[in-house]
Amino acid sequence: MLTEAGEELPLDEKVVIWSDDVSDVNPVIESAEYAYKQTNVVQVNEEGISIAARHIYSKLRAESYNPRTWRTQPLHLVPVEPYVASEPLNESVLNWIFLLSALNFSFWSPSEGQIDRYGVEWLAGWNDSEKNPKIWTGYWSLVASLNRALQDNIPITDPHFYSSELLCPDSLITSVFRPATQCSETIPLLQERISVMREVGFILCNSFEGSYKGFLEEFQRRHDGQGTALDLVKMVTNTFPSFRDEVFYNGKRVCFWKRAQILVAETWAAFYPDPSLTEIHPLFPGIRGPVIQDLTMFADYRVPQILHHLRMLEYPPSLVRKLQEKLELEPGSKEEISLRASSIVAVEKLKDAILNLISNEDAGATYEVSSVLIDFFLWDLAKKLERGDEKIDDIETTDIIPAHRTRSIWY
Repeated sequence: MLTEAGEELPLDEKVVIWSDDVSDVNPVIESAEYAYKQTNVVQVNEEGISIAARHIYSKLRAESYNPRTWRTQPLHLVPVEPYVASEPLNESVLNWIFLLSALNFSFWSPSEGQIDRYGVEWLAGWNDSEKNPKIWTGYWSLVASLNRALQDNIPITDPHFYSSELLCPDSLITSVFRPATQCSETIPLLQERISVMREVGFILCNSFEGSYKGFLEEFQRRHDGQGTALDLVKMVTNTFPSFRDEVFYNGKRVCFWKRAQILVAETWAAFYPDPSLTEIHPLFPGIRGPVIQDLTMFADYRVPQILHHLRMLEYPPSLVRKLQEKLELEPGSKEEISLRASSIVAVEKLKDAILNLISNEDAGATYEVSSVLIDFFLWDLAKKLERGDEKIDDIETTDIIPAHRTRSIWY
């Protein structure tokens, strides 16, 4: 949590402010709307959203982009189907998702685009039969690090293991995140990552039988099997201080909850059932329909970049200049808060515009659209554009400018 000056409070001084109540309004939406208006830096372009909505919806349909697309990523650890709670791999997948989300922050590099930036050498994927290693950078460097450790029989995703300084000393964690030999950089915020691992591991082991599965079982017990995705996000932020992504602005608490929401969203996507077999989600059995609809996009630095490229966000010249000069924006600063808040507001509007398109032009469609799915798509699109694998030429775009740089554990 940040003070208004952008300083992080010690974990033991952070307080729980969102009760695990029955409200179905996501505080992130209310916070984003407030912060967007109060900062008044980045502006949402309604016309750009209308144009982009049609383009994105056509791409989602053409590519059959859906929650199960998550399972096609070669580095993702995939659960066993049909779902069996007692299946050891499924519990391992849950622990893997949990730690991945706990550490999913700050991957930008001052050496971006250069060969010596932080990267991790691992296989091309779990099913890489040819065993040809490659260098993974950015978010994928974290995934590759954890996968490599598991392949080396280091139980790095087991809370009992990584919470213990005896079983898992700092030196071992440092080795798990070691860079490829040609890289001069190490993983950003290593000590902060170690602190997060100790904190979340301790809480899981002392309150939830040492696993994310135990946490989910307690969630279901508290909600009589009827808990929603938003209920789970609230429980995560109430339980784990390092997931409590919040800041004070003009005297009001603003929450973004990036990693808490992505934890729930990736849990949902990883175990999303094959619709040809069942519509019942094994981890949200009491819910019918789009259980993820109450969540927002995940306010980071990559999605605002693509939203600006697609003309859904407009930046003032002063901000464009800072981004082009690759100046760091302080956590909790006016411009940083505006970038995150405007992204949430824009994607909510984009979601509504796509749903209106479906209602008016494709009324018989059963396609599921949510801010979460849109975020997944936009993040993947941004990476494709970065690699040169894709180009948008059927709608007007602006030049891609560098993503904003903020060193923070929150995203």
